[in-house]
Order: sequence, then C-alpha cells, then structure tokens
Amino acid sequence: MAQQIVISGVGVWHPEESITNEELVNSYNAYADNYNNENADKIEAGVLTAMPHSSAEFIEKASGIKSRYIYQKEGALDITRMKPQIAPRGDDMLSHQAEIALEAAKKALVAANKTAQDIDAVIVSCAYTQRAYPAIAIEVQEALGIEGFGFDMLVACSAATFGMHRAYEMLAAGSAKCVLVINPELVSPQINYTDRDSHFIFGDVGTATVLEHAETATSDHIYDVLSTKAVTKYSSNIRSNFGYVSRAEDVDPYGPDKLFHQAGRKVFKEVCPMAADHIAAHLERHNLTPADVKRWWLHQANINMNTLICKRLLGREATKEEAPIVLDEYANTASAGSVIAFGLYHQDLTSGDIGILCSFGAGYSIGSLVVQKR
Repeated sequence: MAQQIVISGVGVWHPEESITNEELVNSYNAYADNYNNENADKIEAGVLTAMPHSSAEFIEKASGIKSRYIYQKEGALDITRMKPQIAPRGDDMLSHQAEIALEAAKKALVAANKTAQDIDAVIVSCAYTQRAYPAIAIEVQEALGIEGFGFDMLVACSAATFGMHRAYEMLAAGSAKCVLVINPELVSPQINYTDRDSHFIFGDVGTATVLEHAETATSDHIYDVLSTKAVTKYSSNIRSNFGYVSRAEDVDPYGPDKLFHQAGRKVFKEVCPMAADHIAAHLERHNLTPADVKRWWLHQANINMNTLICKRLLGREATKEEAPIVLDEYANTASAGSVIAFGLYHQDLTSGDIGILCSFGAGYSIGSLVVQKR
C-alpha cells in the first residue's frame, strides 16, 4: 500500500525593508517629470511619448497591493538609478539568493520539527535564479549540512507548486524520504521601476515547505496531499527575456524588453477561466466540489483575478477567511504567493478540512495540490 505523503512544515521569511505605494509613486513620478523635461522638444514633435504619472490609488485599485518587501531598498527609489543597489559577493561567499533560501528553510524545518539530518533532497524552485550554476539548491544543501542531493527548477510563478509536485513524486517513488522545497523569490532586480504598468507589481520574499511520509511526520499541523495537478500552455503574454544569449546578440542586456513585461489585460482574460477550470477538474478527481473547500490558498498576482476565479467556482465572492489575500502587504511574490497564504492561514483548520494550493503564471503554467488537514 502506498504511503501517504504530507506537508509537515512551512516557513515564510521576508526582508526587513519595504516600499509603500506612496514611496514608489513619488519616485516614479519624479523620474517621469525629469524624463519629460529632458525630452520636451521630442515629445512636442511626436518623436517620443510623454511618461504618464501614477498614483497610489491607481495601484491599489488595479492590484490590491499597498506595499512590498524588498531585499535592498537603497537605489530602488533613486531617480538617477531606479534599481536596487545590491553589493556583489565573491565566489567564496554565500550568495544573496541562498541567504534568502536559508532564512525560509530554517523556519520550515522548525515548523516541521525536523533537522538538516532528516532531509535528503533540496529543491529550489522559483521564478529566477541569480546564476546558472552551481545550483542554488546545492549551495543551500551545503550551508545546512544536508546529505543527499539538490537541484534548481524554474517555472515562473508556478514554480513553488511545481516544486512540491516533484517532491511528492520523489517521495512516492522512494527516491527521497523527506524533501525541502524552497522558493527564494529575489524578484526586485528584474523590475523595471520606470514602467508605470509594472513597477509596483513584485516584492521579495522566501518561502519553504517540508514534504515527507505521514509515518515520519511529528509536527503540530500536518496536511495530507491527496493529489497534484499541473498544466502548461504556451503564451508570450508574460515574459522575461534576460539571459546570457544577449551578450552574443549585441543588444542592451538590461533593456526594458529584457526585464519583466506582460500584456496584462490578455493575461487576466485568458488565465482566470483557465485556472478556474483547472481547479474544478482537480477537485472533481476526488468527487469534491468548490463548496467542499474550506480554504483557498491561491496565487497572489492580482486581487481582481482571485476574486473572479473564486466567483466562477463558488458562484459568489469568497470571504477573506475562505480565500486569504496577502497582496496588500507582500505584493506579487512570484511563485511564493500561495505558499505565503498557506503559511499564514493554515493553523486554524480542523481535522478533515479540505484546502487547495494553486499557483498560475507565465508559460502559461498552473500547478495545484488538494490537501486535507490530518
């Protein structure tokens, strides 16, 4: 008989520094004014388009975001720079992303009542890694003193759930006994702080989960993973083109087209029904309906997306208790959003309660886990 696989611990870590909508808008508007003044003649001649102003109210209405955490605030609001000032580290030093991963991993291990000696596989799964190799996961494995193996994987904003899928499969296959999945989302270096439509979207954070067999789990809050489900469908509506090939293309490797950009309206129109259908089909696999779900830990990209998805599934708007939102404080944290929601809002459920973790993003990609409180 197959052993039951569980989530036995979750950790959420965020940087000390944050940026409010008001701070972000003040910086962006000052940059826009400076740009418009310097290019007044070209703008008047129609050669260039004037940069529009933004407002904190616009950001909150469009996204539900009020603030975001940032790994390094210095430089991000400087209108002569408009990007974080992150000090480089040598090859013999712990990388920035591994540092974030370690913070989240330690919290997850404590929550799961585990030590590094209990873990035999580490997966770092996120939207971006700061280098190609050696893997951030192997660096974290070494820093924690874990025996076994580790690897990185990238699936944009679905990376966290996809990473948990891989852990589930490894545990089911017997190739690992206890897996640590980490999502160190250091996204701020990829943000174009001069773009009105995207400069407010992302925040930095680290999350982690521990998955293992039920017979070895000893933590206070254990969730059986009933099943996982994933789907991908190619789309260019969310893109990041930054990469090493730019060096050979003789183009600006840091140009706006290389950083995060999206066709937001198309994404909203296409992803919402896709995610709702995915979730409904996943629940149906267990003869469950949306009404049977006690808690919805959904991807935290945009409050209007979550509202619409829940309304399609439930036939009404979900309450804050049913579908918690963390966007106001954390902003969009790429793959970590649904894990933050799970980490902050899972301890109150009672034995037998059903919940679903679901993330969706570039690709398009959608990953979900149906879980039940033990």
